[in-house]
Amino acid sequence: MDGTKKLHIAMFPWLAYGHTMPFLEVSKFLVQKGHRISYISTPKNIGRLPKLPPHLSSNISFVQFSLPHVHGLPPEAESTSEVPIDKVPYLKKAYDKLQVPLTEFLKDSNVNWIIHDFEPYWLPGITAPLGINSVLLCLFNASAMVFLGPPSALLGGGRKRPEDFTVVPEWVDYPCNVALKRYEIVNHQQCMDDVSDFQRVGLLVQGSQFVTLRACFEFEPDEIKLLIKLYQKPVVPVGLLPPSLPSNDDEGDDKWEAVKSWLDTKRDKSVFYIALGSEVNLSEESMHQLAFGIEKSNLPFIWVVRKRPMAEAQMDDNHLQDIIPPGFEERVSNKGLVLWGWAPQLRILAHSSVGGFLTHCSWSSITEGLKFGRALIAFSGASADQGMNARLLHGRKVGIEIERNELDGSFTSDSVAATIRRVMVEPEGEMIRANAWAMREIFGNEKLSNNYLDGFTRFIEEFEPSPTKRRV
Repeated sequence: MDGTKKLHIAMFPWLAYGHTMPFLEVSKFLVQKGHRISYISTPKNIGRLPKLPPHLSSNISFVQFSLPHVHGLPPEAESTSEVPIDKVPYLKKAYDKLQVPLTEFLKDSNVNWIIHDFEPYWLPGITAPLGINSVLLCLFNASAMVFLGPPSALLGGGRKRPEDFTVVPEWVDYPCNVALKRYEIVNHQQCMDDVSDFQRVGLLVQGSQFVTLRACFEFEPDEIKLLIKLYQKPVVPVGLLPPSLPSNDDEGDDKWEAVKSWLDTKRDKSVFYIALGSEVNLSEESMHQLAFGIEKSNLPFIWVVRKRPMAEAQMDDNHLQDIIPPGFEERVSNKGLVLWGWAPQLRILAHSSVGGFLTHCSWSSITEGLKFGRALIAFSGASADQGMNARLLHGRKVGIEIERNELDGSFTSDSVAATIRRVMVEPEGEMIRANAWAMREIFGNEKLSNNYLDGFTRFIEEFEPSPTKRRV
C-alpha cells in the first residue's frame, strides 16, 4: 500500500440488489488496496451476494442486522424486489430503524469512513460526533442527480407542483432533455414516505465529506462539473463499475448452454433482448401490449419474463402463464425464446448475435447493455431515475424511447413494434446503432473503470478531516 494508512471502511447500501452489488464491487476494490471492509446489511441481502474469492474474503466482514418489523411490510421481505411499489415506504421505515444497531456498531468498531447510500438521512447525526467521515455513494448517474438539484432545492425550495418536474430545471447550464413525465411523478409519489427521497438526498449531500456517483467524465462531463457547483463540495466519480462476465464454472451453465445454442444459429446483431428487471411489475394489459409489439416487430428475440418473488408464492403456474397472451409462445416459437425467471443476462448481452436491448432503464442495466455496445430500446420502469435515464439515452442517440401516454404511461403494441424495428434494422436507426457500438470504449473499458476507482480510493486515503472533529 506504499505506506498509506490502512483504513477501516463501513459499507451501508440500500435494500435493493441493484445497490448491494455495486457496493460489493467497490468493497472488493478497496480490499485489494489494503483496506478493511465491514459490509452492513440484512441477512437475506447478504445471502444473495456472490461468494468472494479467498484472497478477498479475509478482509471483508459481513455484518448482519435483522430488519426490524414494521406494520404494513410483508413478513420476510428485506428488499425492494420483494414488495410492490406502494409498500416501499414501509421498507424505508424498517431501514431507518437500523439506526440503533448501526450506531452501536460504529461506536465500538473504530471505523474511519462509512460509504452509504441515498436513504439513511439520519446518518450524519451519528457520524459527526464520532469523528467518522462519510461519503454518499449515489448509484444514479450525474444527469439524474443534476435534475434533483442542489440541497436547497432538495430540502423544499422551488418545485412544489407535479408540473415543475416535467421541465428541465433552471440551474442546468448545458443543452438537456432530462425531465420527468407526469405518470413517472405519480409512480414516484406512491413511494413517498414521511421523509421524501429528495429530503434524504439533500440531508446526506450536506452531511457527507464528499459525494461519489456511478458516472465518468467521458460520458457526462458537463453534468459532473455542474454537480460540483451545485453541491459546493467535492464530487469524485467512482466510474461506471461495469460488471464482469461470470466465469465458466458459475451456476446456471445449463440454462446458458441452451440459450447459447439458440443464439449461435442467428446472424450477428439480429436478436434483441428484453428484460425489465426484478422490480418492474406491469399490469396484465401492459404485458400483453408489450408481447404483441414484440411479436409484430417480426424480429428474433429473447424475452425474460418474471414475476416478483412475493407474487410468485401466491400464484399457481396457470396464472403465471397468463402474464403473457395465450398462445404467444407457440406463435413466436420460430422467432423468439421466452425465458421464465432468471436469465444469464451478461452472457446473453455479450453474444455477437444480440444487437439491441429493450430495457426498463435502470442505470445498472444500461451500463450492462452499453458495455457490449447494444443499441437500447428504452421502456422506463417505475423508479423516477429510470424515466430520466430513458430521456438521457434518447438525447445521446444511443437508444430510442418507446412512445407512451404522458399522463398514465399507457402505450400501444404498434409503438413498441415501430421502436424495436427503428433501433434494430431501419435506416433511421443506423446512427443509434453506431453510437451505441462506440460506447464500448467507455462502458466496457476496464482500465478506465479502475482509474476512477483508484482516484476515489486515493481521495479517501488522502482526505484530511477537520481538526475540530474528535472521536467521543
